[in-house]
Amino acid sequence: MANNLAAALRRPLSAAARRKLSEAALRGRRTILRLSGDGGCFIGAALSCVDLLIHLYTRVLRLDPADPKNPDRDRFFLSKGHAVPALYAALIETGFVKAESLAEYLKPGSPFYWHPNPNVPGIEFHSGSLGHGLLLAVGAALDARLRRSPARIFVLTGDGELDEGSNWEALLIAAAYHLDNLVLIVDRNGFQANGPTEEILPLEPLPDKLKAFGARTAVVDGHQFDQLEKVFARMPLAAGRPSAVIARTVRGRGLPSIEARADRWFADFPAAERESLLRELELPRAARGGGSRRRP
Repeated sequence: MANNLAAALRRPLSAAARRKLSEAALRGRRTILRLSGDGGCFIGAALSCVDLLIHLYTRVLRLDPADPKNPDRDRFFLSKGHAVPALYAALIETGFVKAESLAEYLKPGSPFYWHPNPNVPGIEFHSGSLGHGLLLAVGAALDARLRRSPARIFVLTGDGELDEGSNWEALLIAAAYHLDNLVLIVDRNGFQANGPTEEILPLEPLPDKLKAFGARTAVVDGHQFDQLEKVFARMPLAAGRPSAVIARTVRGRGLPSIEARADRWFADFPAAERESLLRELELPRAARGGGSRRRP
């Protein structure tokens, strides 16, 4: 299989690798912003997880765009399907999708739209109806176990999505079957749709809840590549148990003018505002201003 052997992950992240990841994440944010007009996209959710997806696809997942259906490939499910612009960005970085293909975004007949479509190379399954991705991942992990495949199964959920009881049922099954080839990642940006999770239906103490349902759990900063490198090098976190990584993130990360804002869940920016945000993105972070950040 191609990129990201476990031995390489065990080494500390080099300055060159960190720079490469940061540059890829910046390109990913440009991609997301370009999709935020002429029909729009769920920009806040995509910007909160783009660092995670860039890291997974370029450093962790055992995938080969030249052999996309290899039965022993790792599988990734984007359960929070509305964040698909971040997935498109990761697929571009790894050669599954050509950047120019996104010119067809939201056009009639195009496979590129507001949620993942398996007609796009590298996408495993439709998603968008929240609460289903972890169930699919549990099934894929059990299938890999029965086939004696080395495939690992990763699934990214939103935090508000955990309001769906199906996720907790899935975790019970994963623990009962000792699926240590399953990795749940929670994009913990503190928001669900139009409000903060802790004001709508509190999730905390989330680490304790995941542990109680049988997952070995770690908490990281989802925007810090060094922390992501260390935690994903440890998979599984415990033999015989599913792993859960709570990635604390910021909705709209990278654009302080829209960070942690409930009204920037979905955006369909006019061209002038989109260009202004692209200019903001290109500024050094210290020059972009503080922004309001809400973390759980």
